[in-house]
Amino acid sequence: MNLLIFYLNVVSSIQLKESFTSVQETFMSYMRGFVNDVPKYLFSLLIIIIGFLISSFIAKVFKHSISKRSKDPLMTNFLTKVVKIGFILLIIMLALKVAGLQDIAAGLFTAAGASAIIFGFAFRDIGENFISGVILSFKRPFDVNDTVLIGDIFGRVKTKLKTFDGRDVYIPNSDIVKKAVYNYTEDGYYRLDFIVGIDYADDIELAKKLIIDTVVNTDGVINTNTHSSFVTVDSLGVSTVNLKIFFWTKTMDYRRGALDIKSDLIQKVKEVIIENGLNMPADIKEIKMYGSQSSIPVTVNPKKE
Repeated sequence: MNLLIFYLNVVSSIQLKESFTSVQETFMSYMRGFVNDVPKYLFSLLIIIIGFLISSFIAKVFKHSISKRSKDPLMTNFLTKVVKIGFILLIIMLALKVAGLQDIAAGLFTAAGASAIIFGFAFRDIGENFISGVILSFKRPFDVNDTVLIGDIFGRVKTKLKTFDGRDVYIPNSDIVKKAVYNYTEDGYYRLDFIVGIDYADDIELAKKLIIDTVVNTDGVINTNTHSSFVTVDSLGVSTVNLKIFFWTKTMDYRRGALDIKSDLIQKVKEVIIENGLNMPADIKEIKMYGSQSSIPVTVNPKKE
């Protein structure tokens, strides 16, 4: 029995010594590998440090360039951060590859790709608005204080869309990109029109001349070679020949300013038509009698002096 115990102790001692030797050799092997890889790790760290400095420089250059094209400082700052972070990620991937840790880099790329797909489906609307915002930052169909119509929403652009009845409307970027945007003030001019009816017996050419002279001499009306006012015969009504007046005005003060000019112009056209002996008759009414009725009693009260 004693001999067996002694044998077991000797075997255990030998195995323990061998295990310790194996661990020691493994540790020394890893240490030698680490010492050999230290230059690569230091070089990778140097790449990251230089990459951070270069990314800051690139971000400044990009921000200076994009700020000339976009008047939205929030979008400019956001895009600058995206470019900077993207460049830093590339630098980190490069540093991992130089350090021999390309498996980690590949894993990060795989995880990033899978996350992008998952988040893309989960936040599709947010992603769509983000991409639309990027597009609008480079090519925006309007500027601040422009009057625009987007879908059925009409108003003036501030930090949001301000309708003329005082409502604040927040329109998603994707709607602006996908829907037609009508800009009323981009070139500074807008054409309005209204209709006036004259009697069938009146001289149409005389009426047109009187009206156009009144239009071009009204304050606020623009009449140039490229923005000329004119009058046309629009239709033949029940009791009137309907003339349609087209005129241009500046739109930087659109809505109120343009409507004030139109109101003033309608009043002046009415006055000039009456002053020159032309008529603006009311619609003719036809009265029908039914059954046994054969007459309609009509009473005219003379004007009292």
